Amino acid sequence: MAKHQFQTEIGQLLKLMTHSLYSNKEIFIRELISNSSDAIDKFNYMQLTDEAFKSDSWIGEINVKIDDEDNSLTISDNGLGMNEEDLMNNLGTIAKSGTKSFVESLTGDAKKDSNLIGQFGVGFYSVFMVSENVDVITKKAGEDQAFMFSTDGSGEFEIKPVTKDAHGTVIYIKLKEDEKEFLSKWKVQEVIKKYSNHIAYPIMMHFSEDETTGEGDDAVTTKVKKSEQANAATALWTLSKSELKKEDYIEFYKTLSHGDDEPLTYLHNKVEGGQEFTTLFYIPKTAPMDLYRADYQSHVKLYVKRVFITDDDKELLPTYLRFVKGIIDSEDLPLNVSREILQENRILANIKQNATKKILQAIKKLKDDDAVTFIEQYNKVIKEGIFQDHTNKDLLLDIVKYKSSTEEGMVSFADYVSRGDSEKKEIYYIAGEDEKVLRNSPLLEAYKKANIEVLIMADKEIDAIVAPSIGQYKEWSFKDITTIDAPDSKSDEEKEVISKEFKSLTDRLAEVLGDEVKEVKTTSRLTTSPSCVVKDASDPMAGMAHMFAQMGQEMPETPLILEVNPDHAMIQKLDKLENKSTFSDMAWILLDSAKLSEGLEPKDKSSFSARIARVATEAL
Repeated sequence: MAKHQFQTEIGQLLKLMTHSLYSNKEIFIRELISNSSDAIDKFNYMQLTDEAFKSDSWIGEINVKIDDEDNSLTISDNGLGMNEEDLMNNLGTIAKSGTKSFVESLTGDAKKDSNLIGQFGVGFYSVFMVSENVDVITKKAGEDQAFMFSTDGSGEFEIKPVTKDAHGTVIYIKLKEDEKEFLSKWKVQEVIKKYSNHIAYPIMMHFSEDETTGEGDDAVTTKVKKSEQANAATALWTLSKSELKKEDYIEFYKTLSHGDDEPLTYLHNKVEGGQEFTTLFYIPKTAPMDLYRADYQSHVKLYVKRVFITDDDKELLPTYLRFVKGIIDSEDLPLNVSREILQENRILANIKQNATKKILQAIKKLKDDDAVTFIEQYNKVIKEGIFQDHTNKDLLLDIVKYKSSTEEGMVSFADYVSRGDSEKKEIYYIAGEDEKVLRNSPLLEAYKKANIEVLIMADKEIDAIVAPSIGQYKEWSFKDITTIDAPDSKSDEEKEVISKEFKSLTDRLAEVLGDEVKEVKTTSRLTTSPSCVVKDASDPMAGMAHMFAQMGQEMPETPLILEVNPDHAMIQKLDKLENKSTFSDMAWILLDSAKLSEGLEPKDKSSFSARIARVATEAL
């Protein structure tokens, strides 16, 4: 018998579980039955598609046995089963991605941690809320050796070879003395009906009841073993919407998500005609912890004619909808469809297209607090969709929201358009990595003065890629304020006069700064700042940041245009400054401080500091 230590993260989890982390302990039954259902799903697929496992007599079934004399509850299935390696990976460690972030997210607050554990999908460990010790006896289909995993949940577990006739898993739970309510047939039956009524396989309850025969002094009471089915055993998504209540959908979601949260919304659709398929999707209230990991887990299960095919195919929905949980059940796909066939299958492509549109339409309909929650959790991945999914771009543009220079909270493009200039039909934006820097950018000064709204796009990395790719929203064109002339009350003639008046200054600045700038010129976009830097809209590199990001390459550095404010006292004094050394220092200070205002780094920080010190000393 081999003794093993639980993975550190599991140890922390077990401590939380044994101290009644969940507010309703009864959900351990839901979790174990859900795992049994998954195991039966997997073997069901094998026996329908693999000659080695075909059997006319096998029928998937879950059994729940109550033993009030032994103070135990046993939950068993005839599903796929596990071997020693599976036991180590599935029970001894958290095999899913995001383990570290999961543990770091634990707060010590029971309610918050309960939701985190639900998101992470480690429901098996909920059994330690009610158990003194647990034995898992299991045999994997197609293998000869069975194994037993045993633990009291204190930090160690044992695995040893045992004998078991058929494939499947038996979970023997020795209940704590104060958890005897789970020996009540009525209690267990109530829990199964509440959480697992729509598990697609029969859940058989086995229990003993006292029965009395005879009367009076001749009466004899004996324990009689009984069995009865505890669930409806009908896959919920196969029922019509008229047969289901909101509560049915919510309880099914909790089984699917291994959590206690209700979904933000759900949508259940049946398509008939040329192709037949049913979809049931849920939008979670909280984003999964692996949302931005390359090895994220898929949350959508694919069935063919109610037969489970896979829950690990990332092609079922676009990657930007990876937070969606649910079911796709096709009547037309072949049962033995392979992963390679799935990726190129026209039937599945049509289902994916239909499902994507339905999901986005449901998101668009969210109102009030639900809409706010969705944007808080998923705004960034919707932006990914704008860049990736041209077919549904209009829907995605109706959903996404941004911060604004003039409004509180988040605003949609529709909000912006309702307030904008309907003749110009232009949506102004500034994109970068730091909202505070963007809000204080000198480039906004003219827009504030003219009372023109500018969208603040501050999602690190993604906004700089996505914003230039948007193009238009309902005939309104997008304008990056770093590449266009700002709103201005001066005529072209007035600007020309100012440009000539300060030509000597701009030429001198350009000579000092050399290749560090593409051009130096006067501007009317500034009201309080002496200078700013902008990109050259005519430079072919200016709009190519998203292309370099797609290729995983850094954007080549391109010289910026330095613009100076001729109305600013500093610029007017600089125009008359004859001291070449001080002029050179001021030229670089103008450039580097303008860069800093846009969140950019000065080329030489030490020189920048030295110049500031020299100029300040002279001023003093």
